[in-house]
Amino acid sequence: MAKKLEDYVISIPDFPEPGIIFRDITSIIGNADGLKLAVDELQAAVKDLDFDVIAGLEARGFIFGMPLAYNLHKPFIPIRKKGKLPRETVSETYDLEYGTATIEVHKEDILPGQKVLLVDDLLATGGTIRAGIKLVERLGAKVAGVLVILELAGLNGRAVLEGYDVTSLISYEGK
Repeated sequence: MAKKLEDYVISIPDFPEPGIIFRDITSIIGNADGLKLAVDELQAAVKDLDFDVIAGLEARGFIFGMPLAYNLHKPFIPIRKKGKLPRETVSETYDLEYGTATIEVHKEDILPGQKVLLVDDLLATGGTIRAGIKLVERLGAKVAGVLVILELAGLNGRAVLEGYDVTSLISYEGK
């Protein structure tokens, strides 16, 4: 019997703290069949979506966004942590559980009017993806969709992304 994508996810109880179940997706990319299945399912999920470019959020959005861009013959745009891109950037700061973080994109990499597919590994509280959306829109482009491998539905990240087309391949109800 063929494995499902969620069969490749390893659940680790009480990490990083008691009561939390950490969903480890490195077990997907560390297995050739799991990686192929993930990329195939991502590609199937966007087969009817109209978009011009794929933007991946650092770092696991790169891992899943790049092979998808390659397969679909679309440009790939990295959205990185602050200070990692050498040319002129646009940045967005967002809240974390304990503090803030900033992501950036090269100013000329996303053009006004483009339709952008945002790719990341995880939708939890939605803060990182929401910051990515703000970057895309600030540059005059439109978010055609958001695509993630795994969603922790119990953290209600989808609520801060209301109005956007969000697709997750796997969803867990807990936190």
